[in-house]
Formats: sequence, structure tokens, C-alpha cells
Amino acid sequence: MSEEKMAAWLKSLSACTDCELHQEGNLGPVQFSGDSSSPLMFVGEGPGGVEDEYGVPLVGPSGKLLDKALWSVGLTRDHVYVTNIIKCRPKNNRTPTLEEGKRCANIHLVKEIELVQPKVIVCLGKVAFQYFYGRTASIMRNRGKWFQWHDIPVMPTYHPAFLLRQTGHELVESKWQVYYDFKAAAEKAKEAMPDFIFKSPEQPDLLTLYADVKEQRQKKG
Repeated sequence: MSEEKMAAWLKSLSACTDCELHQEGNLGPVQFSGDSSSPLMFVGEGPGGVEDEYGVPLVGPSGKLLDKALWSVGLTRDHVYVTNIIKCRPKNNRTPTLEEGKRCANIHLVKEIELVQPKVIVCLGKVAFQYFYGRTASIMRNRGKWFQWHDIPVMPTYHPAFLLRQTGHELVESKWQVYYDFKAAAEKAKEAMPDFIFKSPEQPDLLTLYADVKEQRQKKG
């Protein structure tokens, strides 16, 4: 992948005003985290407060849970590519609508996929799942079931935020489901690119790693 092309896309992303979300009191579009050469891409829904502050996806409470889940299947965040359907934080942390997801993804996510060329995509939550699936469907009924999107295998599963809302038996069951979904995705990605390194010896501290991005956003804001 061309670093120049990625830099050009990031520049266009940071300047994006193509929908009303940029007017909802956020600091602007959030970029990706991780390794743009990774064969494994994770796509979430939209940034929350911590993500809006740091300028990268899934670094708040949901991100910490994601890190643990990735570690359990032999992955770390610095060796996968993580992004969102929605690039700007919706007001009051509301769930983005499917139409907002489709509009933003058609502008930015398709470009990311073109640049990164992932071998496997994991979509986290309903908004991401329904964008790739192409129609309204239940994430609960479809999680764990592979389907193809432009010849790329896609694994739908729960968003970490969903797990944070679970308790008791439901939480235990949901965590195991996500574990098996991640495990299947990791195995498929490793089959596609067996020489790629998917895990660091320790989990990276993302808030330290992206502190400079946070500082730049605060100056811009």
C-alpha cells in the first residue's frame, strides 16, 4: 500500500464536512488505529467521547474490552487495522442511524478498504454488519456466520459496547460467542497471510501511542 495514498486519504478525511455529523459538537473525523498492512480489519460503529478526544477508534471502555478479546485469540491492536463505519462522534453518544452509516462508509470506508486491501473483515455491531450485509438483518441471528462482501470474507459479531451492557449468564455466553468469532477470523487471516506477525509480546497502551493525535486535535479544536 502506498503511504502517499494513505496520507492523502487521511488529509481528505480530516477536512470532511460531507454530512451533518460534523456539526454535532465533536472534534471532527476519527481516523484508524493499528497497522494498515494488516490482513485483518475490524469495523466498529462510531466514536464515543474518548475516541473523539484521541482521534482514533475504540480506545475507551469498549476498546479496552476489545483489547482483551483480541489478546485471547493471539492478536494485539498494533497488528490489526481498526476503524469505524461512522467517523464523527454523534451527539450525546447516540447510536448512528443505518443511513448515516451507509453515507459515511460510502465516502470513507470503501476508500480505506481499497487502500488496506484486508483479507478478512470483522464487523462489530449492527450498524457495521448491516452496511456490509446490504440489508436490514439481526446481528444476533447472524453473528458467527461468514458471508462475502466484494469477495472479502466478513465475520459479524457483537460490538464490545454490547458486552458492557450484559450481566450474569448473558454476559458469559456473549463473551464466548465473541471469542469464537474472533478466533475464526484470526485463523482465516493467518491462513491468508501466514508470515504476518499478529501479536506483540505485550498489549500496547493506545492512549500513550496516540497521545500526539490527541494533542493535534485539541490544538485544532
